[in-house]
Amino acid sequence: MKFTLSVAMSPLDQLTELARTAEECGFDSVALPDSLFYSEQVSAAYPYTPDGSRMWTAETPWADPLIAAAAMGAATSRLRFYTSVLKLGPRNPVLLARQLASVAVLTGDRFGLGIGLGWAPEEFEWCGAPYAKRGARVDEAIEVLRLILAGGMVEYHGEFFDFDRLQMSPAPARPVPIYVGGHTDAALRRAARVGDGWASAMMGIDDLRSTIGRLAELRAECGRAGEPFEIQAVCVDRFGVDGYREQAEIGVTDAIVVPWLLDGHGFDADLSVKQASIAKFAGNVINNV
Repeated sequence: MKFTLSVAMSPLDQLTELARTAEECGFDSVALPDSLFYSEQVSAAYPYTPDGSRMWTAETPWADPLIAAAAMGAATSRLRFYTSVLKLGPRNPVLLARQLASVAVLTGDRFGLGIGLGWAPEEFEWCGAPYAKRGARVDEAIEVLRLILAGGMVEYHGEFFDFDRLQMSPAPARPVPIYVGGHTDAALRRAARVGDGWASAMMGIDDLRSTIGRLAELRAECGRAGEPFEIQAVCVDRFGVDGYREQAEIGVTDAIVVPWLLDGHGFDADLSVKQASIAKFAGNVINNV
């Protein structure tokens, strides 16, 4: 099992030092969250809390995850970075391809793209993207990203995106893996069909087990049962050596953790407190699972 450090909602001046500490302590990756902006009012419920409320406020710090990955990549040599997850629906994939190619090359191909549709209509509308047909639009966006990032002169003519022959250089030396997030059946089908992996939000072990089983069924239907596939999980009710071993037994390949929360500290804890929690988690768990 691999372990990924989540730095969600951490002050931005802590990010590079948290990355260095994670690398020194044996973490495999850092997961970077995405938030475009905080709208005062939203017309849809947040899908990952029981009451639909957001877990952050207008003052909660966020960095653009691709810029954060480039900065943290410059401060490390082995650690990988991936978005968990970037809201693809409101974004233009041609512009995004330029950013992804840059961060992949600058980090030495230590970058993966976790994507979701995005849940807030305001994020689509205020960024100039239609909220209607967002699933089909994201499917095309994934095709566009893979096409451009593969390198060479390419063109695309779809329902939502249309361009003649173009090339972006340099292209990443290796394909940028795409991990698909979301708990709906449509999201699971998308992950099974086109993803290099699936990323969960907060889930209990029983829900994780059934979802991983469903993904296996869907991947078999797509003829992809034998291909490598990552399961990135935020499990909320199994911790410690035995808990992470149980996660591995049900198919989790990458456990996303926030060590300072496990120690009872908040997202805004001091850097030294977070570094101590990272080291403690590595000594107690990573070295023993």
